[in-house]
Amino acid sequence: MTTTTQKENGFRGLHEQFGSSRGAGAPDWVEAFRTQGIANYEEHGLPTLKDEAWRFTPIGKIADRSYQLAAGEGVTREQIAEHAVPGLEGPKLVFVDGRFSPSLSDIGRLPDGMEVLSLAEALRERRDAVEPHLDKLARSKPEALTWLNTAFLEDGIFVRVADNVVAPHPVHALFVTTPGTASFVSPRTLVLVGRAAQVTVIEDYVSLDESATFTNAVTECVVEDGATCIHYVLERENDAAVTVSSVHATQGRDAQFHTHTALVGGGLVRNNVYPQLRGEGGWSFLNGFYVPNGEQHHDTFMIIDHAAPHCDSRQFYRGIMDDRSRAVFSGRIIVHEGAQKTDAKQTNMNLMLSDDALVDTKPQLEIYADDVKCTHGATIGQLDEGAIFYLKSRGVPDEEARGMLTFAFVNEALDKMDVEPVRALLRGLLEKRLPGMKPSEVG
Repeated sequence: MTTTTQKENGFRGLHEQFGSSRGAGAPDWVEAFRTQGIANYEEHGLPTLKDEAWRFTPIGKIADRSYQLAAGEGVTREQIAEHAVPGLEGPKLVFVDGRFSPSLSDIGRLPDGMEVLSLAEALRERRDAVEPHLDKLARSKPEALTWLNTAFLEDGIFVRVADNVVAPHPVHALFVTTPGTASFVSPRTLVLVGRAAQVTVIEDYVSLDESATFTNAVTECVVEDGATCIHYVLERENDAAVTVSSVHATQGRDAQFHTHTALVGGGLVRNNVYPQLRGEGGWSFLNGFYVPNGEQHHDTFMIIDHAAPHCDSRQFYRGIMDDRSRAVFSGRIIVHEGAQKTDAKQTNMNLMLSDDALVDTKPQLEIYADDVKCTHGATIGQLDEGAIFYLKSRGVPDEEARGMLTFAFVNEALDKMDVEPVRALLRGLLEKRLPGMKPSEVG
C-alpha cells in the first residue's frame, strides 16, 4: 500500500494510484466522471480562508498530511458491533475505508419496489437508474471538494424506492476506517425516492482507533412529487479525523426533505446542506446540533433554494462550545423570483461553556420575490445564572444544575429527530460529552 503526500502533488498522486488499483476496471462512463472530477479539482484547488464560504475553516490543512488508499480489510464483526445503534431495525450496510463489506453488512428482506445496493454494484448493474442523476445536483453547487469526491468515485450507498412504496425501517450505513491507517475515503450516496414514497437514510461515521483520516462524502437525494426523504448525518469520529459531508436534495411538488445532523466527534468537520425546492408545496426541514470541545472545529454551512411558490422551510440548529473549540454556522435562504408565498424561518442558538471557545454565526436572506414571509436569527450566550440559582435553591448541586440546563438546551434539536434508537444513541454520547451530566437526566 503506497502513501502519497498531498503537499507534494495535490491529490494527483493518489488519483493515479487509485486508477491503477481500486478504481481499475470501471465502466467508461464512470471513468469519464472521474476524469472530469480531477480536472475540475486541479483547476480550482482547495478552498482557502480567502474564500468567503471557508473564511473560518482552514480545510487547506489536509494538504499537509499524508493519506492512504487503504485496502478495506481487517475489520471484525466484533469491532462493528461496538458501534451499532441499539434497537435500530432495517438494512445495515458497513463500509470499510470507503468500500462496501458484504460480510459485515445485513441488508435483509426489503419490500417490493425498494432497492438497497452498494453504489459500486449500482454503477455496474443499474446504469439506467444512476447515470441520469449522478452528479447532477452536486454540479449545481460547484465546489472543489465535491469534484474531488467525483474524481475518486467508487462506492457508497444506492437507494431506490418506487412510487407509493414506504420503507418500513431506516437504511443505516456505517462508515469505518482500518485501524492504524490514515485513510482517505470518498463515499458517494444516491437516494432516489419515487412519487408518494418514503424512506429514511442514516449516514454514520465512526473511528475504530485514533488514526488521522480524511473522509470527503457527497450525497444526492432526488425526492419526487409527494415523496418524503429523511436523512441523517451522525459524526462520532475521533479528534484526529477530518470530515466533509455535502448533502444535496431536489424536491418535487408537495415533496418533503428532512435532514438531521449530529456533530459530536471529528477534529475538523464541515457539513454542507443544499436543498432545492423546485415544486410547489414543498417542505424542507434542516435540524441539528454541534457540540465541539477540546480543539475541535465544527462548521455547518447550508443554502436553501426556494425556486417554486408556496413552499416552506425551517432551519433549526443549536451549538454548545467548550474548552478551546470553535464552531461556525452559515445559513442562507434564497427566495428566487417567482417563488411567491414562501414561508422560511432560520434559527441558530449557541451556548458558550468556556471563555476560550469561539463561534461565528452568519444567518442570511436573499429575497427576489415580494410576497414572502422570511425570518432569521442567531444568538450567542452563556448559561442563565438565574436558572442555575433556582435549581440550586431546590437542592440540585451546582455542577448537576449546569448539566441539566446544558442538556435542555441541545435537547430542543435532539427531540426533533424522529428515529428513537438514534435519539437514544445520541443521548448517551451527550451524557459523556457534556459536563455535569448524569444518566438519569438523559434517559
